[in-house]
Amino acid sequence: MQNRTNPERAMRVWLRLIRLEARMQSAVGDRLRMIGVSIPQCDVLTTLSEQEGVNQQELAKRLYVTKGNISGLLDRLEAAGFVERRSLASDRRQYSIHLTESGRAMADKAIAVQQRWLASTLGRLDDAELDALEAHLLRLRDIMREQETPRTARAAGAP
Repeated sequence: MQNRTNPERAMRVWLRLIRLEARMQSAVGDRLRMIGVSIPQCDVLTTLSEQEGVNQQELAKRLYVTKGNISGLLDRLEAAGFVERRSLASDRRQYSIHLTESGRAMADKAIAVQQRWLASTLGRLDDAELDALEAHLLRLRDIMREQETPRTARAAGAP
């Protein structure tokens, strides 16, 4: 399909999107910092609350970050007592990542913070508006996937 979008309009929408994303990150980040975690730390904790025992590489892939980035995050979360690394019996050089009891409690707290924020923002949209927003976001995601080269796909965490 040929692009019929006015370039100035596309730029205006793009700028609104990135500014909105920055405002959302700031609002949620402020609330999470009040309970003692950053957004990236929250991402790790909530991802592990869904499935524990993944290795660092798998966790990095799920979060769309580098292995080096996840290593630093895990170091800080481990120092805070929220996660623990366990050696894998099959390969002692690798670790599976698990939440501690306090890590699980922090994940639950962080999820509750996000749910309250979502209720006060996206929760104000009706079902039709949410459906439309989700459809547009998925369409944009699909367009971006079509544009990805193998290199950019790997950088974004795709297999």
